[in-house]
Amino acid sequence: MLKAGVLGAGHLGKIHLRLLEQSENYTLVGFYDTNNTQAKSIAKEFGYHLFNSIEELIAAVDVVDIVTPTFAHFDVAKQAIEAGKHVFIEKPITNTVAEAEQLIDLANANNVKGQVGHVERFNPAYTAVSNKIENPMFIEAHRLAEFNPRGTDVPVVLDLMIHDIDAILSVVHSDVKHISASGVSVISETPDIANARIEFENGCVANLTASRISLKNMRKSRFFQRDAYISVDFFEKKCEVVKMKDAPKEPDDFAMILQNAEGIKKQIYFDNPDVPSNNAILDELNAFAHAIHNNTTPIVSLEQGKKALEVALKIIDCFKS
Repeated sequence: MLKAGVLGAGHLGKIHLRLLEQSENYTLVGFYDTNNTQAKSIAKEFGYHLFNSIEELIAAVDVVDIVTPTFAHFDVAKQAIEAGKHVFIEKPITNTVAEAEQLIDLANANNVKGQVGHVERFNPAYTAVSNKIENPMFIEAHRLAEFNPRGTDVPVVLDLMIHDIDAILSVVHSDVKHISASGVSVISETPDIANARIEFENGCVANLTASRISLKNMRKSRFFQRDAYISVDFFEKKCEVVKMKDAPKEPDDFAMILQNAEGIKKQIYFDNPDVPSNNAILDELNAFAHAIHNNTTPIVSLEQGKKALEVALKIIDCFKS
């Protein structure tokens, strides 16, 4: 079992502490948080060991789980990597692309692994259909959330939209050609609503909308590709696959048949894959442990985290122009 320590014991940090304690792949050694009063309260309530410093925690573990505010990601990850420790970093990976690149170089030089917490890759609705998404040419994503003051210190692109950016980049195997976007600040100092259009070199287009001041929660993505439509509801944890195949010569009475102007007939097939219940955060932490044990590339590597950040920052740049 890997010895793990958590840096940052806020809302998400407490979840990580609980799940690491439950995991069969880790031994939770303890945690550190700069808010000493809050940290002592958590240690007393749950019995977690509280380290006196970041350095003390890093020295005691194999894996550093970084759940601090984003502005601190780079400094603490750099410190951990230089000490030869594997790092799990909550999204976004860092504040800047240059910082992300430096962490990647450091991880390679120190022969350690890193994973970024893009948890939607482990959402059961997404994992149930991700292997069916092949060369999508149009993607539409809506990620709407009810207002929550937590996270409003950063643009909605880095708070919410980056989840969809990462998922899209994982299935579109092409470079980004052009980005256009607009954002509106309603209640925060940074945009609360944003829409982005990402065009890829292979012709794929992705249209993303994110809002953190909606009246209801919605997290849906739709992938359109040759002869197939795939829908993923990340919030309800449901998915649907609609496929079209050449119609048989003698279709049954209940078959849905479409015929185009050229007379070509296609039959529509509906598939609702099983979506097993899971804890996506626990799954991503366990997947990282497996990557370390098996010396394989993590499912969401530091490089992929950097690419998602790069696109997100380009979208934010569009707001300024």
